[in-house]
Amino acid sequence: MTATGLDVFDKTTQTTNIWLNEIMADLGNDRQVAWHVLGAVLHALRDRLPMELSAHLGAELPLLIRGLYYDQYQPAQQPEVTRSLEAFLERVQEGLKNIRPVDSVDATRSVFRVIAHRIDLGQSAKVREALPKGVQALWPESVGV
Repeated sequence: MTATGLDVFDKTTQTTNIWLNEIMADLGNDRQVAWHVLGAVLHALRDRLPMELSAHLGAELPLLIRGLYYDQYQPAQQPEVTRSLEAFLERVQEGLKNIRPVDSVDATRSVFRVIAHRIDLGQSAKVREALPKGVQALWPESVGV
């Protein structure tokens, strides 16, 4: 018997834990911190993508992570017009303010690495290309990175 009685919930829980484990491998063994890091970076990313691309990325995410991604989403205010690396990292840092100190560059690189590794390669490339050059520099060069 499955843990929840529903295969879809068990699968998304397992997949979410895989994503969190990969983030924890980079940033330390704290699942709560990994969850907050994932949310902070996903929100900064989502809010800077054109709405259609943002929706396509959301569709690629595991169910639980998709819920985190869309938490507090305001499509009428997207995409944010700030296009600098500094503005992106400031937005990430805002999302990290209620946890132990985590460097926003390290957090962003870690989440970008997981996204690049875990979602469709073509979708990953589209997301990367839609970002400002400075933010693109934090994206891994290849999936194996």
